Amino acid sequence: MELAEYHRLAQLAATHWWYVGMRRIARALVQELNLPPGAKILDAGCGVGSDLPWLREFGHATGFDWHPVAAHYAASASPGVACASVLAAPFPSQTFHLVVSFEVIYHRAVSDDMAALRELARVLRPGGWLLLRVPAHDWLRGAHDRHVHTRRRYSIPELREKLERAGLTIRRLTPVGTWLLPVAILRRLTQRSSTIASDVTAPAPWLNALLTEALAAEGFWLRKWDLPFGLSLLALAQAGG
Repeated sequence: MELAEYHRLAQLAATHWWYVGMRRIARALVQELNLPPGAKILDAGCGVGSDLPWLREFGHATGFDWHPVAAHYAASASPGVACASVLAAPFPSQTFHLVVSFEVIYHRAVSDDMAALRELARVLRPGGWLLLRVPAHDWLRGAHDRHVHTRRRYSIPELREKLERAGLTIRRLTPVGTWLLPVAILRRLTQRSSTIASDVTAPAPWLNALLTEALAAEGFWLRKWDLPFGLSLLALAQAGG
């Protein structure tokens, strides 16, 4: 993504409604996994490191990111963060009880998403978990995708097939951001094709709080049921063994 996006994320990730809401959803799913005490956890493509603090609630969490600026931000909050690619995770096979990877394999820097998924599966222990989030609907590409260097967006059948080819067993595969999808469609339809801009901006505090609670409602629903459609896809898969 554009360099300015990393600086923007470092400033906004702790409070922005999208990141707060998605952290709550991911945390609730991880809480249900009953990881063992002292579980080893990896954030593959950790960005500026905003997910590492809550991951440490469940075990020993570390991360890596391919961009040195992102890795620098993450390392300032969590020692031991490495600068590396999901195509070559710098860890031995069968190391982690849980690997999370949020909005990573879609990226232009990931030339082969299947190779990335196999690499994430490689570092999982037998029975270990992968929690993955990716953008949905290739027809939804817009200015934000150009800004963050999107290579691909996914459909449910495509992501299911790729996870299974990587040797993983899917336990959950659901859209997220259901109420956001109509908004995104309208935005894409009205956005000029020449526009190159990020969707990550700081809304007014009241709006930020409202949008955070809207995603919290989705998280409540996801405790028991999948969602019918959404802006992103969330997959929970398990390594064999």
